[in-house]
Amino acid sequence: MSTAQDGAGATTAPKHPGTEKFAGVEPVMNATDLVAGYLPGVNILNGCDLVCYPGELIGIIGPNGAGKSTLLKALFGQVKIHSGSVTLGGADITNLKANKLVEAGVGFVPQTNNVFPSLTIEENLQMGMFLRPKKFAERLEVIYDLFPVLADRRGQRAGSLSGGERQSVAMARALMMDPKVLLLDEPSAGLSPVRQDETFIRTRRINKAGVSVIMVEQNARRCLQICDRGYVLDQGRNAYSGTGRELADDPKVIELYLGTLAKDVDAS
Repeated sequence: MSTAQDGAGATTAPKHPGTEKFAGVEPVMNATDLVAGYLPGVNILNGCDLVCYPGELIGIIGPNGAGKSTLLKALFGQVKIHSGSVTLGGADITNLKANKLVEAGVGFVPQTNNVFPSLTIEENLQMGMFLRPKKFAERLEVIYDLFPVLADRRGQRAGSLSGGERQSVAMARALMMDPKVLLLDEPSAGLSPVRQDETFIRTRRINKAGVSVIMVEQNARRCLQICDRGYVLDQGRNAYSGTGRELADDPKVIELYLGTLAKDVDAS
């Protein structure tokens, strides 16, 4: 596991511990020294890094205001990156518009307002294929295999669904374009414990189907249980990184973050 030292740069530990087995492999997504924010001169990200290799599930945790959701939005072109770079399969995608990123192979599921409530489930999925309408039927079959409950209720309006069901529709729509990497912004937020477990199981299933996943999550312990590697963000910087198990068992991470984050989840 590696740590970052305020004002002193990174330690001599590997920058992305747990990636040694990927030596010589091109990352699916690689973000380097990102400085980004919503307003000029006001940065939320202050030099954070992230790398995701083929087939990985990456978890991003940290206290409220650490810049977790901002990082995902920066990767998806919704927050201006002032310096640093993002690559997808080696190609520079820094500050590309969202529609170009979707076409290039990036899927994104925001935390809220992530379905079209007046449309049916199947119409929502059709919206996910607006760039490749001729492949709709082919991809629909794949998605219904992953989400059989959606097939059974394809004609139901999304606005009548529960929070967990809406989350399934949002994930399914993002997967319609067969992305190389799927970005999830707090997929378990606001859900009951049972629905949270279902969401984590579904996320792992999507990952096992061959989709690389980068997930921001407030339920830090559960996130670290299922992710291959994790990053702890604090004040827009990498505070710790390592495998999910290493972070979950690290006394400093437990002391500084996991206890506080558990209280945040309980209060929400």
